[in-house]
Amino acid sequence: MTLQVGIGASAGGNESVEFVRHAERLGADSVWSAEFWGGDAFTPLAFLAAQTSTIKLGTGIAQLGARTPAMLAMTAQSLQALSAGRFRLGIGASGPRVMEGWHGVPFDRPVQRTRETIEIIRIISAGERLDYQGEMYQLPLAGGEGRALRSRLPPMRMPVYVAALGPANLRLTGEIADGWIGTGFLPETADVFLDPIRQGAAAAGRKLADLDLTVAVSVEFTDEVEAAGRRHAEGYAFTIGAMGSDTTNFYNNAFERQGFGDDIREVRRLWLAGDRDAARKRVPTAIGLGTNLIGTDALVRERLRLYRDVGISTLRASFGANPENKLARQLDDLAHLLELVREVNVEVPAPLG
Repeated sequence: MTLQVGIGASAGGNESVEFVRHAERLGADSVWSAEFWGGDAFTPLAFLAAQTSTIKLGTGIAQLGARTPAMLAMTAQSLQALSAGRFRLGIGASGPRVMEGWHGVPFDRPVQRTRETIEIIRIISAGERLDYQGEMYQLPLAGGEGRALRSRLPPMRMPVYVAALGPANLRLTGEIADGWIGTGFLPETADVFLDPIRQGAAAAGRKLADLDLTVAVSVEFTDEVEAAGRRHAEGYAFTIGAMGSDTTNFYNNAFERQGFGDDIREVRRLWLAGDRDAARKRVPTAIGLGTNLIGTDALVRERLRLYRDVGISTLRASFGANPENKLARQLDDLAHLLELVREVNVEVPAPLG
């Protein structure tokens, strides 16, 4: 498996655009834009499409339920046309806190909604008439005056990536998606995520290697490994404590399946009790170190080998830096990471087992 490096995009102004333009020149493979409850994921990529020429442009992620499947397909097709085929549509169900609190739409049957949305997008992007009768979506709407329409844009290939954490959604990803958008991923426990993807791929007559498997990592080159790992671990307290409801927290469930159940439950208890400092301190340092690329060149190189050997193909890297000379520092770190990735890619992996 050959590793590629992607970066994050934001609507942060000229410096963010300069970072992406320089990252393209350095050899970054892709740039990913997210949406939470602020800016949308598509607008920054449309602007970047005009400022770049080779780097792939992906949503990481666009929230399902915030748009109809047809509106999602229309926006994706527009970006694919504007970028000369560089766009990657990353989608995800999000969670009830965002979907019901921000968008005002029910958070129900996320796996089925993901399946039907992808199937509708594929019909539209293939230039076929949109006649679809699913469990979540019926198009045209039954009993109404609508008719089955065909996109006025030419047919085009639309790579679809799915952000998935739970086993059912991971199996769906393996079955029908072009790529996976992963987070909270430790290569030491890779099978927690990759086994369900592998099962879904096998059921569809595919292999794990047929998907672009992407995971998020923060990058920090330092000799103070433990202290850096501690800082990154504490950053997870908000995700563990505040993302998700009392009954639905996909991040926490994924960490529990990776062996951190007792820790995660205690972090959430402390967070909900209002003791945020204690919650941050309770997040295991192993999570900070295991989900990121932190340390000396030798340590980072070794972790790159772990990602490569389990089958990860794209690292969606973020770079922290001091406010002073931030852009230059981020570009230096990106260039250094890309050099280490190139070194690892030319190695012959050790035989498994």
